[in-house]
Parts: sequence; structure tokens; C-alpha cells
Amino acid sequence: MRIKKLLLGDEALALGAINAGLSGAYAYPGTPSTEILEYVQGNPVARERKIHSHWSSNEKTAVEEALGMSFCGKRSIVSMKHVGLNVAADPFVNSAMTGTNGGMLVISADDPSMHSSQNEQDSRFYASFALMPVLEPSTQQEAYDMAAYGFDLSERMKIPVMVRMVTRLAHSRAVVEAHVEAAAEKALSYPGNPRQWVLMPGNSRVRYRQLLDDYAAMEKEAETSPFNKFTPGTDRRTGILASGIAANYVAECFPDGCPFPMLKISQYPLPKALVEQLADSCDEILVVEEGQPVIERSLRGVLDRGVRVRGKLDGILPLTGELTPDSVASGLTKLHPDMASRLLADVAAPSEMVVPRPPALCQGCGHRDVYAALNMALADFDNAKVFGDIGCYTLGWLAPYNAIDTCVDMGASITMAKGAADAGQRPAVAIIGDSTFTHSGMTGLLDAVNENSPITVIISDNLTTGMTGGQDSQGTGKLEEICLGLGVDPARLHTIDAHPRKIEEMKELFAREFSHEGLSVIISRRECIQTARRHARSK
Repeated sequence: MRIKKLLLGDEALALGAINAGLSGAYAYPGTPSTEILEYVQGNPVARERKIHSHWSSNEKTAVEEALGMSFCGKRSIVSMKHVGLNVAADPFVNSAMTGTNGGMLVISADDPSMHSSQNEQDSRFYASFALMPVLEPSTQQEAYDMAAYGFDLSERMKIPVMVRMVTRLAHSRAVVEAHVEAAAEKALSYPGNPRQWVLMPGNSRVRYRQLLDDYAAMEKEAETSPFNKFTPGTDRRTGILASGIAANYVAECFPDGCPFPMLKISQYPLPKALVEQLADSCDEILVVEEGQPVIERSLRGVLDRGVRVRGKLDGILPLTGELTPDSVASGLTKLHPDMASRLLADVAAPSEMVVPRPPALCQGCGHRDVYAALNMALADFDNAKVFGDIGCYTLGWLAPYNAIDTCVDMGASITMAKGAADAGQRPAVAIIGDSTFTHSGMTGLLDAVNENSPITVIISDNLTTGMTGGQDSQGTGKLEEICLGLGVDPARLHTIDAHPRKIEEMKELFAREFSHEGLSVIISRRECIQTARRHARSK
């Protein structure tokens, strides 16, 4: 029996996992993946079953924790945004070598157009590198259905399965038909060959040969997948290969049905037989895929039968940013000008009424006072450099503060400040948030402790993970203990309230520590104004 629900793509995938017998969900928050774990945390069935759903310290620990649950025969998911997969790359790639016992889904949410990200990287490259199967839903319904399918595939193939989401699908709603009853969780069990989980060279060589053999079976799975579909067309001038949500953009261009042969891809490895069937049905192929031209590059190397491959690499479709029905329609008219009146009739120009709204730090945010005091203190130094990090405090780069000089990846503020100090930079200042510090800043601070590096680390503690919606921060109430445990000199560890009344005091503290020829850590603390309001309302 099924019931209809209106769900985000993230929520649909999470509900599908719960209903498929999920035992553990692991994640570090990052747009557009955050709502997956949040949905598990708020789901009544998950609460009743006590399904594990706490936030992990970072994406690497989350993958390892999910893999540990899989080792014990239970079903797990781990979710992150695309750049989080960089952090998790070591266990992610090696998990294909160990294999799985219980079903395990690695959900990576890509962010084409960089709505809230440093880059547009495409997670499918990672899966190809790791020789891991991929599911790429095109609708919220497929996101729901793929959870159970992915668990089954993972257990059948004994390998983790990546589920690739994109922003537009993750954060849009649609009606989903979901099961009323959730399947039972798997019983505790252990791998039949536990030796393969120890990646010593002797075991790894055997496991890698097996993984290569299994990859051929993964290709056959993709060729018979219910999520990959070839549809013959009447106009053989162009065949369309569309993956994931891009298939919807093509469908919107042709409300009465696509006249061209079309192959929809939502399961990888690329099903060669279906691609060859499409190639035999047309004169050229247009590849429509969200993200980077992963499939297009593969086809240009695989198809040596004289079929021309068109897409992002030759300018038919835009190489950066999200696809839209309009951009797909424009690309099709470049190939077939005779279809312009049909495809471009409903394309609207951008509205002139929409005013750009650049992000800004909230009124009442403690980060504002930190930056105000920081700039006042830096005015007394000739060549200060401030190394920033990932979080809402990154907005201190914008006017009116213009306070940071770099922002590269999670945790890079401390290590880049240390490297700059090693090069002779004085003063070298790192500013990092509390959640980012526990995510990947602690190891950098340990490096600085071991060399007593002449840097000042400002941990701007707002008692939450503010940028992604106010999730729990792993370091709340523990930052001083963590710093002392890492070896920070107690005389050089300071805590101060980030409050307008304390700006002059903060300025003096900053300036004093910037002049110190050694490591100092300043924890500036004030609760995020948004979470403070929520806490006040809840009381």
C-alpha cells in the first residue's frame, strides 16, 4: 500500500532509505545535501526505531562510520555535498576495495551554478575512478525508489553505491508515492570473508582483480536497469542522450513527446549496448547532462562508427552553470533551426523586476563584531594577511568588512596561515568557525602547536553550524578543552564575548596577540542570532 507525499528530492531519498530498512544515517551538513539527514532526524519511524542520525565531525568520519555499520550487515547511508566528497575521498575509494556487507549508499549532492559552493565539480568522476556504480535520479519519485533499489544493488554486488543528486532536484518538491509501512531493519551479521576488509597489499591485489571483474557485471546491471530507458523517435537527424534531471529539461521542450530517439541514463556504468542502440538510430547524438561533460567525453572516445557527438564540448550547450529547459531548447535550435518557432516560443527574457540580493551577515551576528574589531586591530599593521575558511563568516570578504584574503576549503585557514608564517608573513591571522574547526581545523592547529608557529587563530564560535541552517556543532562547549588537549599554551588561549560592547576589548586583544612571535588562539563566542531566536521561541 502506498501514500502520496509532497517531498523535496532530498526528503524523498531519505524516506526511501527509511522505508527500505535503514539502520544508520551519517552526514556533515552542506548545501544541497543537508535536508537528507534532517529528514531522518525528524521522521517518526526513524525516531521510534532509534535509527542512528547524529551529525558526524566531517565527511571522512561519516563515510567510515557508515562503512562500519555495513560491515555489521545493516543498511546505512552517508550524505554530503560534492566538495565534501573530496574530504571523504580516502575511505570512499577504498570502500570499493573492501566491499560491503549491509547495503550502503554514498549520497553526493552536486551544485551546478555554484549556488553555495566553491566549484562545480561532478561526483561521477569519483565513482568512475573508484569503479563504483552510480544512480542518478531524474525525479523525486526516482529518488525515493532508488533508495531500496540501491541497497539491493549494493548487497547483491557487495559494493557501496553512489547516489548523485543535484541542487535543482534536491531542493524542489513533487508528489511521491511512498510505502505506508517501512521494511524491517537487517539483522546483525558479518562478512563471509572478513579478510577482504583488511587492505594489506596481499589482500588488496586479490580484491582489486575481483573489483575489475565485477565492473563488467555492473555494466550489465545498468543495461537492464529500470531507470535506463531507450525511446525510439521518428526524426533520426539527432539522437538525445539525457542523464538524471536533464531528461526533464528535454521533456519540457517537447510537451507532446520528443520526436528524436532518446536514451535516458540514471544508472552507471554507462550501458554500452543502449548507447550503441541509440547511435544506430540517429545521425548524430546530443548529450544533455547536468554538470561536467562526463558522458560526452566517454562517447567521444567510445563511438568510432562515424556518429558525431554534440553537447557541451562544442558549445551546443553551456559548459558551466545549471541546465534549464530554455538552454536545452536553444541548443536544439542550434542543431535544427527549423524547430526554433516551436522550441523558443515560450522562452522568456530574464525579469527586470528581480533585484539581485547578495548574501550578507545577519543583523546582530557576532561575526560582524569580530570583523569590526579585527579591521580596527589590523589598521596598526603594515602588511597583515587574514586567511579565511568555509562558513557564514566567509561573508566577511564582502563589503563593508573586506576582511579576509583567502578561502579555499574546509580547514585551510589555519594551515595556510601557518604556511604563510613559515614564508615570513607577519602577522598571519586565521579565522575559522567552530564547526569548521572540528571538521578539519584541529589537525592544522596541531601542526602549528608542534612548531609554535607565529600565527593567531580566531575561532569565531556561534555555537552552531550556521551556514547550513543551525545544525549541532561538534565542538560546542568543548573548544577550550580541545585546544588545550592539542597543546595550545594556556597563557595564549583566550575566550571573549563577540558583542558590540566588547569591540574595543577585542581590538586590544587581537592587536596584542598579532604581535606575539608564536601561536595564540582566540575564541570569540556569541550564539548565532537565528538559532538564539529559535531557542527563545521553543522556550
